[in-house]
Amino acid sequence: MVKFLDLQKVTESHGAEIREAVDRVVRSGWYLQGQENAQFESDYARYIGTRHAVGVGNGLDALIWIFRAYIEMGIMQPGDEVIVPANTYIASILAITENGLTPVLVEPNLSTYQIDDSLIERAITTRTRAILIVHLYGQCAYTERIGELCRQYNLKLVEDNAQAHGCLYHGRRTGSLGDAAGHSFYPGKNLGALGDAGGVTTDDDELAATVRALANYGSTRKYVFRYTGRNSRLDEIEAAVLDVKLRYLDADNARRQSAAAYYLSHIKNPKITLPVLTDPTSHVFHIFPIRCADRDVLQQYLSDKGIQTIIHYPIPPHKQECYREWNHLSYPITELIHREELSLPMSPVMSEEELQYVVKTINEF
Repeated sequence: MVKFLDLQKVTESHGAEIREAVDRVVRSGWYLQGQENAQFESDYARYIGTRHAVGVGNGLDALIWIFRAYIEMGIMQPGDEVIVPANTYIASILAITENGLTPVLVEPNLSTYQIDDSLIERAITTRTRAILIVHLYGQCAYTERIGELCRQYNLKLVEDNAQAHGCLYHGRRTGSLGDAAGHSFYPGKNLGALGDAGGVTTDDDELAATVRALANYGSTRKYVFRYTGRNSRLDEIEAAVLDVKLRYLDADNARRQSAAAYYLSHIKNPKITLPVLTDPTSHVFHIFPIRCADRDVLQQYLSDKGIQTIIHYPIPPHKQECYREWNHLSYPITELIHREELSLPMSPVMSEEELQYVVKTINEF
């Protein structure tokens, strides 16, 4: 069996250090808002290249708190519009609607699967306050055109960096390219905790302080509550584990990129559409997405051959029941991607034999 992601093997590759870190936290007797959080936040901010990193409960909350902070800061208000790719994971959109903001869906580029920057300007109105780019599958979504539009129309640029830890754009990390970024450290991510965890990175001092307060019941100091917040804090064990794994992130990403390069150079089946790289360093391959018109048949075939795959994602956001008011809308490129996308096994612990077997099996399809 070639697993889609052998999470046990990934964790065990740093197992001794992870166990030592967990044991250190247990022995300390301090389990929330302690030294482990402070250390990881400092190390992660330095790694990303921002002044601040704020640990929160999960990746969705990270995005929710960014938009809520902008509302509390008077920069946005309910009803304002946020441009977002139509083909993203639903969490990106949930963070917008959770705050009473209005998502404006824009189609992706069919080659890169990232938001099509040539379509963004026509979606901007007098109510637009931000563009939320999503570094989907691990590939950088930022373009100079997007930066120009944000400056021209005075828009906030928010990054959903849940799938792209360590990704580079001309030497800068995703998560530092916009005004703020949300990060998920869900166990299966390139930088994954042992449970749910997330973070916000930014150079904005006020935004960082507001996010930190909102995620701690709205408290600016003990028993003093400026906002009606929630409990969304990164615990000490997750922070300690993440700080261990952060030290190996670039090496792990390099192994992912090597596996992806093997796929790209050896998959020759004309039925398969391979991902397009704009820059080899601008993709960290959280996911290796292919497209196939016979996607469901291919997935069953690979399963029969002992190869696990996942569809990212079978139903686009505008066709989900929770957004039934959008169900009548048509986004043909998004719908094509969701109809044909299949994610191949991808991790930093895949063996050469596993890669060869996946390629051979696909080429025989």
